[in-house]
Amino acid sequence: QSSTTNLSAARAAHLGAALLDIYCATGPLNCVTSELVGATDLGDPRPAKLTRTARYETLLALAEDNLRAGTSVIIVAPFTAERELGPWKIAAERLGTYADEIVLVWLQLSPRELRERLIARAASRDATKIANPEALPPAIDLRPPLAPPLAPDPRQPPEEPAQAICGQLIE
Repeated sequence: QSSTTNLSAARAAHLGAALLDIYCATGPLNCVTSELVGATDLGDPRPAKLTRTARYETLLALAEDNLRAGTSVIIVAPFTAERELGPWKIAAERLGTYADEIVLVWLQLSPRELRERLIARAASRDATKIANPEALPPAIDLRPPLAPPLAPDPRQPPEEPAQAICGQLIE
């Protein structure tokens, strides 16, 4: 699991919230799409271009269903487009219909730290990124978001940033 997933799982357990991970929610179907277009890596832009809108729509619809039922949610996804102010506002307004507070949490990692974590995770979907570290920054957008995030230190054990986030939200 990634540090984002570990942090999110710690936070979800603390809140009693549903944990919605884009890879868990849409990964198997994304693998089918990848195979259909002849892609061997989930980082291949061909399946991403075909499935991105549907994958995020699925994730946000799951979040809406949980929020409507009174269950808080923690969403784990790159949110690359939503890191821009306009798309973040649209996503936050959509979920804000059912939630008191929508917060973007951003974990800032250097390309070296990210590669080390990908190696440690050892997921098959990361094979190309691990094998070709020079391609990593273009393959993964490491820029911080323009939407205002909470930014805990990703090098801490997941419980510590989870507690810090809770403290920042209460203040």
